[in-house]
Amino acid sequence: MRICRSISDCRAAVQQLRATGETVAMVPTMGFLHAGHMSLVETAKAEADHVVVSIFVNPTQFGESADLEAYPRNEARDLAMLREAGVAVVFLPEVETMYPAGDETIVETTRLANMLHGEVRPGHFRGVTTVVARLFNIVQPDVAVFGEKDYQQLQVIKRMVADLHMPLTIVGAPTVREPDGLAMSSRNVRLSAEDRQAALVLSKSLAAAKAAATGATIADLHKVIADTIAAEPRAVLKGLDIVAAETLNTIDGPLTGPTAIMISVAFGDILLIDQRVVTP
Repeated sequence: MRICRSISDCRAAVQQLRATGETVAMVPTMGFLHAGHMSLVETAKAEADHVVVSIFVNPTQFGESADLEAYPRNEARDLAMLREAGVAVVFLPEVETMYPAGDETIVETTRLANMLHGEVRPGHFRGVTTVVARLFNIVQPDVAVFGEKDYQQLQVIKRMVADLHMPLTIVGAPTVREPDGLAMSSRNVRLSAEDRQAALVLSKSLAAAKAAATGATIADLHKVIADTIAAEPRAVLKGLDIVAAETLNTIDGPLTGPTAIMISVAFGDILLIDQRVVTP
């Protein structure tokens, strides 16, 4: 496994992989890897001949500096996991590498970035698309894999790639959960024991919505989820969006097709997200 910290080294490593005409899949991450990330790597391995993983805690997608500083990191453990998984190249840039002095270019999906969770987290998706566009430009993968847990992010990335005519395919991979149902997240380690137990309310509320979906209206699902979360005193519902799965357009009335439910819930100062697509 080749570890690259500069853009030139990363490009040279990828070029070497491509020397015999083989394909490259990329998995962008912010590190502190868990089984959910590794499932993305396995999906990437099935999609291409070689896998490149980036580890970069991107400052432009954090709303508060305290949240950025508290984000967990463990480079040695991450590298050991990626080596074990058979990853070909790991790109580990510094902030100054991705955002050189004087840089002023951003990439933004003007509608998708500023609706739904984008209203709860202003500037977040602009930071995501800006850094992902830079990573894609450096690595130039044939395929990139993202988790469906952050459903809006997946749609934002797909829109950016289509709009900018980027020559790669975006693949969404299913959310990986702990045995008790909590979606895997690098933030989970920051939860207290009480909040870790309380966080199960995310998956419970989504399961309740799925069970109620047949014959339900959008308002019915809102109530089921809001009531389930309200019953957990340690949880504060920050965002609840129920939209058309493909377009993220607002819908009303009875469910008529695949519908994406996206929730964000705070436990103290830790914000967790989860999602599920339901059908009537």
